[in-house]
Amino acid sequence: MPKVLRIINRFNIGGITYNVSYLSKYLAPEYETMLVGGPEEEGEDSSLFIPESLGLNPIVLNQFQREINFKSDYAAYKEIKKIIKEFKPDIVHTHASKAGAIGRLAASSCKVPVIIHTFHGHVFHSYFGKLKTNFYKVIERYLAKKSTAIIAISNLQKQELSEVFKIAPKEKIHVVPLGFDLTKFTVNKEENRKEFRQKYNLSENQLAIGIIGRLAPIKNHQLFIESISYLKQNNITNFKAFIIGDGETKQQIKEFCVQNKVSFSENPKDEADVIFTSWITNIDFALHGLDIVALTSLNEGTPVSIIEAQAAGKFVVSTNVGGIKDVLHPNCGYLSEVNDKMAFFDNLLKACKNEPKMYEDGINWALSKYSYTRLVDDMRQIYAQLLKRA
Repeated sequence: MPKVLRIINRFNIGGITYNVSYLSKYLAPEYETMLVGGPEEEGEDSSLFIPESLGLNPIVLNQFQREINFKSDYAAYKEIKKIIKEFKPDIVHTHASKAGAIGRLAASSCKVPVIIHTFHGHVFHSYFGKLKTNFYKVIERYLAKKSTAIIAISNLQKQELSEVFKIAPKEKIHVVPLGFDLTKFTVNKEENRKEFRQKYNLSENQLAIGIIGRLAPIKNHQLFIESISYLKQNNITNFKAFIIGDGETKQQIKEFCVQNKVSFSENPKDEADVIFTSWITNIDFALHGLDIVALTSLNEGTPVSIIEAQAAGKFVVSTNVGGIKDVLHPNCGYLSEVNDKMAFFDNLLKACKNEPKMYEDGINWALSKYSYTRLVDDMRQIYAQLLKRA
């Protein structure tokens, strides 16, 4: 039985943990998998409950840190090499940047037959200045040469990696969209909606607008707050907005609320324009209570919140970044370019004027294209192909 060592940056709430957990669980019995990753950072919630709920026992490497730190990174590199020598994997599959750098270097040093890296997103624009961005491009091009294959999570991302940023030739890049267990978003809708709206003191005809994800500069929550201010200026007042998540920019977002005359609270019962909920782990409960899901990011891979929102039958208003255009059903949302604030404002205004309803096209689209069974089948075929070649 071939062995797979699967490495992720850290076990924090997000789509990556779900995907590596499904692959680790459901590629068995054809493949034996060991799952390794770093701990969550301050301001994040741990996602270890996801693999553990599937009966997995991942290894947490405390040496893995988000920022570059040569001492801890070298310690992580040595620990991964030790794991490789003991586990003897046929495949090392890394997910996201830090795991991709340390894991691929260790695998190459240990002469692992097949080395694969999945780009769940990239940092080639909107994260850093020009010098640092170019530095990361050089590193990724070097690491791509040490990789047997690269996985992109959308066709657009493959185009960016091969043609725009020239990280690897297109022949080396396979497109495997994300996959999830979306069935929970199709059941208990009425019960969840009633409970959510009671908890947050929403009247039956009051619109609930939510944005889901970590609070970080790249997520551009300022645009969300500005759009809430725009709604008020245009006499849309029968709504409550929700910032679902937590992170480093929470205080800045609150200050931006004050600047834009947008009231906010962390008390679910308050009559504020914006409620900060922190993380909600049973996100189906939240999505069933919402009417509109927004995303304001400057850069994305494939945002999980958009897939889950559609699986729950919700309308989406988003910036057109990363693979979102590939993910979003055209009947189930509005897109605007990231540098066009007014278009985003008007799209949200237009969405608020729509009659709230279930968007069946989005439900069918998400379930058919982004199920974990499809993800596992796609990866099984790629593994077999690469092992045969190796």
